[in-house]
Amino acid sequence: MTAFGKLIRTTAFRLTLVYLFLFGLFAASLVAYFAWTTRKLITDQITTTVDAEIAEINDIYGRRGLRGVVFTLENRALRPGANLYLVTTPAGQAVAGNVGALAPGVMSKNGWSETFYRRLDDQERSDHRALVRVTELSSGFRLLVGRDLEERRRLNKVVRSAAQWSVLIVVVLGLGGGVFAARRVLRRIDAMTGTTQRIMAGDLSGRLPVGRSGDELDRLAENLNAMLERIEALMSGMKEVSDNIAHDLKTPLTRLRNRAEEALARAASESDYRVALERTIEESDGLIRTFNALLMIARAEAGYASGDMTDFDAAEIARDIHELYEPLAEDNALTLQVEALAAPVRGNRELISQALANLVENAIKYGKPQPAADADVPAATGTVQIEARRDGDQVLLSVTDHGIGIPEGDRKHAIERFVRLEASRTLPGSGLGLSLASAVARLHGGELRLADADPGLRATLAIPARTGEGQASATTLEPAPA
Repeated sequence: MTAFGKLIRTTAFRLTLVYLFLFGLFAASLVAYFAWTTRKLITDQITTTVDAEIAEINDIYGRRGLRGVVFTLENRALRPGANLYLVTTPAGQAVAGNVGALAPGVMSKNGWSETFYRRLDDQERSDHRALVRVTELSSGFRLLVGRDLEERRRLNKVVRSAAQWSVLIVVVLGLGGGVFAARRVLRRIDAMTGTTQRIMAGDLSGRLPVGRSGDELDRLAENLNAMLERIEALMSGMKEVSDNIAHDLKTPLTRLRNRAEEALARAASESDYRVALERTIEESDGLIRTFNALLMIARAEAGYASGDMTDFDAAEIARDIHELYEPLAEDNALTLQVEALAAPVRGNRELISQALANLVENAIKYGKPQPAADADVPAATGTVQIEARRDGDQVLLSVTDHGIGIPEGDRKHAIERFVRLEASRTLPGSGLGLSLASAVARLHGGELRLADADPGLRATLAIPARTGEGQASATTLEPAPA
C-alpha cells in the first residue's frame, strides 16, 4: 500500500473529512441565511419606500388632479437614482414617467411584481429588473412606482463570491489540517507497529514510544507498556521455572530411577523390595509436593484464586497454624509461640494459611538452635514467634526465628522459585516456600517482607486489611508447654 493510500485510510483523515463536510454544511447554511436575510431587508426597504411614494402621489392626485401628478413625476424622474414611475390611461397609453418598456401584462394587474424594464433614457439595455407596485387611480388611470433591484443583485453577487472563497478556504485548510493530523497519527502508529513487530519477533524488551502530550495514544502506550512489562516478567519467570524444573527435578527423578534399578538388581527378599518401594513412595511424595507448590504459585500469580475471596480473621489462621506445628517445633527443640490480635481481611483463606504455614516450616527448619561447643552444656532452646495484628490499613502476619537468617543482599533472590541459598542446601526442601508466600501476598495486593531479627529472620505477609473493622485490644499468647 502506498503512503498516500495509508494516509487516506487513517481514522484521523476520515474524521477530518466528516468534520469538514459538517463544517462546510454549517458555513453554507450560515451564508444562505445571511443572503436570505439581506435580500429580505432590501426588499422590505423597497416596499416601504414605494408604499410611501404611492400614498404621497395619491394625495397629490386628490388635491391637484392628473396634471399635478404628471408634474410631480416628471420632476422626480429627473433626480439621480430616481425610482421608476409610470402613469397610463385606461387604454394603456403612457401619460408620464421614466419607464420606456415593461414586461407584458405588468400594468394590467394591481399589486407587487418583479419585472424586466427599460428606462426612457436607455435605449440599449432592457435587462434591468425592478420590484414594482401597480395601483389604479380614479377615472381609470393606472400608476406604477418601483425600484431597480441592481443593489440587491450586486449584494447577491458579493455574497456568492464570498461563499465560494469561504468554501474553498475551508476545504483547503480542512484537507491540509486533516493531512497533517493523519500524518502525525500515522507516524505514531507506524512507530507502535514497528515496536510490536519486534516484540512478535521475540524481543520482549521493546516498549511503545510515549510522547509528552498525554493524549489518548500516550495513555494507550503507557497501558500497553505496563502490560508488556508484565508479560516480559511472566515469560522470564516461565523460562526460569522451566530451567529450574529441568535442573532441580532431574536429581530426584534420577534418584528414583536408580533406586528402582537397584531394588531389581540387588533385592533378595520381600523386605528389601518393601524398603525400596517405601523409599520410592517417599521420593514420589516429595515430587508431588513440589508440583503442588508450583501449581499453587501459578494459580496465585495468574489470579485464578481471586474469585474465592471471603471475609475472615487472620488471627484465627495464626492460632490454627500454631496448633498444627507446635508438635513439630517441640521435636526440633523449639518453642512455638503465637501472638494474635484481631486482624480482619478479605482473601483466600486456603492460600493465606498455606503461605503462613510455609513461613513457619522454614522458621522451624532453619531456626533450630546451634549445638553447644561443650558437650556438658545443654543446648539452648530456640523460639519461633507467630504474630498476627493490624497496622493501619494493613494486616501483618509475621514469623520470627533466631536461626541462621538470610543476608540482606540475598533476600530479594531468596523469594525466587527453586532458589536455595548455600546455608540451606544441606537440608531437604524445594526452594518454593518463600516463592509461594510472595505470590499469595501479591494476589491479595500486598507483599512479603524479609527483615533481620538480630539474629535470625522475620518474614512478614503484609496484606490489605478489610475496611470498616477495628482492631481488638485483647492479646492471645500461647507458648508451647515446656
